[in-house]
Amino acid sequence: MTTSEALYSSMVRSGRTTYFVDVKEAKNGKKYLTITENRLDDEDKKTRVTVRVFKESIDQFRQAVEEAAAAVNN
Repeated sequence: MTTSEALYSSMVRSGRTTYFVDVKEAKNGKKYLTITENRLDDEDKKTRVTVRVFKESIDQFRQAVEEAAAAVNN
């Protein structure tokens, strides 16, 4: 997997947390989605967590996120 430039990038800030949603391309030419959370804790220590979602799972992932968002909004 490569850490190349994103084909698409979006950023969401929420307090001491920043989320990055990116589409990248692997060395084999396949595109994938990454969602990265950068967070500062109470001691200003940075933590980063990244989730990668590959094309084969993107529709199921999107459906799960939409359903979860609907549940939060109810």
